[in-house]
Amino acid sequence: METKSNYRWVVVAIFFGFMLLHQTDRLLIGPMTDKIQTEFGITNTQMGAISFGALFVGAICYPIWGYLYDRYSRAKLLAMASFIWGATTWFNALARSYPMLFISRSSTGIDDSSYPGLYSLITDYFKPTTRGKIYGLLQLTQPLGYLIGMILGLMLSGIIGWRAIFYITGSLGVVVSILIYFGVKEAPRGQSEPEMAGIDEIGIYRFDWQTAKDLFKKPSLRLLFIQGFFGVFPWNAITIWFFVYLQRERGYTDSNIMITMAPAVLVLAFGYPFGGALGDYFFKRNPSGRLIVSTIGVLVGAILLWITLSVPTDNHLLFMIMLLLTALFIPIAAPNVISSVNDITLPEVRSTAQAVQSFIESIGAAFAPLIVGAISDQLSLKAAFLIICIATWIICAIFFALAARMIPKDIELLRSQMRQRAEFERQKALGITR
Repeated sequence: METKSNYRWVVVAIFFGFMLLHQTDRLLIGPMTDKIQTEFGITNTQMGAISFGALFVGAICYPIWGYLYDRYSRAKLLAMASFIWGATTWFNALARSYPMLFISRSSTGIDDSSYPGLYSLITDYFKPTTRGKIYGLLQLTQPLGYLIGMILGLMLSGIIGWRAIFYITGSLGVVVSILIYFGVKEAPRGQSEPEMAGIDEIGIYRFDWQTAKDLFKKPSLRLLFIQGFFGVFPWNAITIWFFVYLQRERGYTDSNIMITMAPAVLVLAFGYPFGGALGDYFFKRNPSGRLIVSTIGVLVGAILLWITLSVPTDNHLLFMIMLLLTALFIPIAAPNVISSVNDITLPEVRSTAQAVQSFIESIGAAFAPLIVGAISDQLSLKAAFLIICIATWIICAIFFALAARMIPKDIELLRSQMRQRAEFERQKALGITR
């Protein structure tokens, strides 16, 4: 059974809008950090603790969202997540003290962990060999949201205030929840798997505990889970603290930051579909292709970041050139990790698998802003970036390389399971099975 119309692209467009606006809301905290610190009179460590709170709450909610998505309608749950985004963002804007700011910002982590169901639903609209490009397209929203957040945070917040920005993005969350509720249809789980081609009716497959437990028996998936703990350290460190680094340690004005960061974010955005397309290309030729691309991507990114941060502070042009090169490689692994997880998991537990992956990532990521803030208070933000980003990327490269050796067997196991399932569905259609 396949989606025969262009409706699947309508779903992609709606989810793209949801993710773009949601990422804008999430990442506004970075460019507005200096303004918020000034208003509340808080240190880098205290500001890092605020980001830690949101990431920690998000981490706790990942397993809950994953279970719910694999049991109930993913589309309706995504609509609810969008509404929660709007409500908690308004709560954030109302905070008038540091404790309230900490609590309100932490509550935004509830909806931040809602993406596993989105990726799972998209998986049921597209075949395995094209999913990397679709995931990369959707992940464009992260850097584009960062760019929009940068513009809002650096320019508009100075005119209407940072609280008003949150009121606007929170209201958009409510609007998007209505759009998802009425505009996105649930898809049969597993309908886009190649083995299901030509089957008109697919049985309903939902989460069960034994299938979920079997996830941890897959060697390559275990390695992907472990690398996830380290993998998002760099992104969370950069999104929260890079603006402050440019302002305080490189002496950039707001206009300098815009001139430097806008093209860097656009290149970063291109890196997601580029990485996904590369992964798809090599995956068609070798089942380890996605993870080979990921291994090379993070190693090159680590080398380029070290060179970039070593550029003298007065050489703005060379710094920008190196930053652009670094930005291209930073996101290459991201769409390939999502694709690889789905390449080896059954359709009815893909949300759970993504939730476990994201849960482990968030546990690691929750500490990144706090650790960077603490290191920078003792040394510098440059030292913090070098220690956190380069070390974790090298660790990720090791785990990607190990997983690349093991994933072919896990992929073949899934294909075998899907062939058995397809045969069962055909027999059922013919009335052979009970």
